[in-house]
Amino acid sequence: MTKKSGPWLDLIQIVANVEADLGKVLQAQHGLGLSEYRALEVLARSPDSELRMQELASHLRLNQSSVSRMVERLVRAGLTIRDLCPDDKRGVYTVLTEQGRKRLDSAQPDYESALGAALKEHGGERLLSTHVAKAG
Repeated sequence: MTKKSGPWLDLIQIVANVEADLGKVLQAQHGLGLSEYRALEVLARSPDSELRMQELASHLRLNQSSVSRMVERLVRAGLTIRDLCPDDKRGVYTVLTEQGRKRLDSAQPDYESALGAALKEHGGERLLSTHVAKAG
């Protein structure tokens, strides 16, 4: 292994640890997986709080099958609904519900707090500050 791959491997490990911590907090305190939380966040930032399924998959960097299963869980929980595209009946949208927005709003402070704590604990702050300082 070359020395140059060291920072990349460090980054991968830090991200994996941070995401594991975030997932634990979201699941324990809000009944959400990390991908579910991110889906709610992406939908909340989208025009009319809706996206086509393929757009949501692209935003989350997940395959269509994984997004379909995740959206089904969100629909069952009342956090999103599915809607057909009026122009193209094959196009399916996922739409954030008011209940979904409330769950997201409730989870955001815990997510942000857990993110800060996890970055600090796993060395993410140090790595970020090192690379920001070098870039500046």
